[in-house]
Amino acid sequence: MGPDRSRTIFPPANNLDAINFAYRINHLSPLTFHFSHQMSTQLRIAFSTLAFTDRNLEEAISLGSSLGYAGVELRVIDGQLFDSSLSTADRARIKQSTMAARLPIVAVGSSVVLTSDNPGPELHRMLALTNEWESPFIRVYGGHLSEDPETRRNQMESAAKVLEEAIPVAERFGVVMLIETHDGFSASKVAAELLAKVPSKSFGAIWDSLHPHRMGETPAEVYKNIGARTYHVHIKDGRRSAAHKGGWQLVPLGEGEVPVQEVLNQLVAGGYNGYLTVEWEKYWHPEIESAEVALPHELKVLQGYVEKVK
Repeated sequence: MGPDRSRTIFPPANNLDAINFAYRINHLSPLTFHFSHQMSTQLRIAFSTLAFTDRNLEEAISLGSSLGYAGVELRVIDGQLFDSSLSTADRARIKQSTMAARLPIVAVGSSVVLTSDNPGPELHRMLALTNEWESPFIRVYGGHLSEDPETRRNQMESAAKVLEEAIPVAERFGVVMLIETHDGFSASKVAAELLAKVPSKSFGAIWDSLHPHRMGETPAEVYKNIGARTYHVHIKDGRRSAAHKGGWQLVPLGEGEVPVQEVLNQLVAGGYNGYLTVEWEKYWHPEIESAEVALPHELKVLQGYVEKVK
């Protein structure tokens, strides 16, 4: 049976309208009603399950909901990264748990790397899973790019081909694939190259607040490069530190040098009113504070930034 187009729910007038895209919802469950209802408000704040390394999903959702977060982005489930091999029972449990907490799954953080060997089949399966969970977005990685110009050109072409072949699947499910400013695509100008190669309403960008800043780009430059196709945002803070991997230390919001306030100013000035996901990366950085300590702080500080948006 094909998707029930009569139940399509449209987002409010914002930059998504520019590409004439609608979220496709299979049925009006409490979760989807909550999600569509919230779309009429200003910026909403979600949390990533990357913050939870020693809690099951139900405990993570319970804490996030009790703190006042408005959505959840799935990256870690029961303390582990996940992929399309999740059992039918786990898939159903995850959907039921988020529905019961009235927390929409604002994005699904896949591990798909576009420049890896044969990522297409897993991307297609993850698109189906994202649709099953009634989430509008799936994050994909671009991966690392070679310094050799010819190899890099081939990697870009290969990534574009993977996306183009997945577009019919994404369109059928009503899911948008999002390239994150991460890895070889940390600079928005690099992400913009791929966006230009795949000018589809089913492909956009996630603006991660840290990585373009690490690459020396200002929020104004990032918005110029990818702002019109930014449909989701990751928020975190950091500061330069020779003692940490990559020369950067993740720190609580407001204690680093990432210009988060200016990121929000640029987005809102351009019409963005989607979700902001607090990405507290405890999974990758076990030395940082626990979710119980960090998430209340991140929410409070980010709410303050939202209130000050110009």
